[in-house]
Amino acid sequence: MSFNTFGRMLRFTTWGESHGPGLGVVLDGVPPGIPLSERDIQPFMDARKPGQSKYTTQRKEPDQVRIMSGVFENGDGEQVTTGTPIHLMIENTDQRSKDYSEIAKSYRPGHADYTYDAKYGIRDYRGGGRSSARETAARVAAGAVARLIIPEVTITGFVCELGGDHIERDAINYETISQNPFFCPDSWAAKRWEELVDKARKNGSSLGAVVECVAEGVPAGWGAPIYAKLDSELAAAMMTINATKGVEIGDGFEAARLTGEQNADEMSPGPDGKPVFASNHAGGTAGGISTGQPVVCRVAFKPTSSILTPVKSITADGEATEVVTKGRHDPCVGIRGTPVVEAMMALVLADAKLMHRAQVG
Repeated sequence: MSFNTFGRMLRFTTWGESHGPGLGVVLDGVPPGIPLSERDIQPFMDARKPGQSKYTTQRKEPDQVRIMSGVFENGDGEQVTTGTPIHLMIENTDQRSKDYSEIAKSYRPGHADYTYDAKYGIRDYRGGGRSSARETAARVAAGAVARLIIPEVTITGFVCELGGDHIERDAINYETISQNPFFCPDSWAAKRWEELVDKARKNGSSLGAVVECVAEGVPAGWGAPIYAKLDSELAAAMMTINATKGVEIGDGFEAARLTGEQNADEMSPGPDGKPVFASNHAGGTAGGISTGQPVVCRVAFKPTSSILTPVKSITADGEATEVVTKGRHDPCVGIRGTPVVEAMMALVLADAKLMHRAQVG
């Protein structure tokens, strides 16, 4: 049993802490012969890395990935996967552990300080150790490799709600996502969010967000019934992301407010004999297996727990105290959660593809 490993055919294990010398991931089960270099991974790391705008943490980390194992030159001089474990490493270069000295003996409400202490009897108070969002850098690196296993799939993540303010569905434009610091597909919403996040940051507070992820090109048949459902694997994967508090597949909770005829994704014959769907309330799955429609999920991120506003708590000795968390923190952790959600979608879909191939050839 491993508490730091996820996946079935494609398994990945992350390691490292927020303020340790580095962190990384080991992937096992990647097929051989896939071209892979740091250049294939770095663009996704750059999308997630901190310090890119005033709306995220000002910690400056280059997040340069090093491939330590699992690749070798083929006969054409190209670096390809060998089928053996791939080890990716990312160095930490901008730690300021002294920022956490005042909470060394106190618990931050909403963070994992108390639960880690209760479980292990010891905790790394420097940024939360493994419970820090810094751990997700390793997932993004792993997700970049997973995308190479599923070239037929296009994955797009974006923030659809921030601080309770929703995007307009009619205004969605994927090209807009990279043109603002919020991964927002609605340019008007992005403008509103500038003021929302700036106000929370100046007030020493934080905001929550909802990230939507759409995977197009997933063929029908991926996933398995009952205990390895595609949607249950997605939900489990997304819930492992630090600060995640909810996951919806397709219409999610809204489906409970519809009638049967409203919720039905009606089908009509297509020119190739496959169904043409009139809607996608189910989010691209039925019975835990992909339908061939876009796979859609939404992930709810809570407000960042590390804030400058004083909050009541207790010390490790059980004494009442007030906690103020100094340092460089995201006023809305859901913003940089977008590349992480994309990565987890890629890892689950790549795993599902490999399982499908193993089961039916």
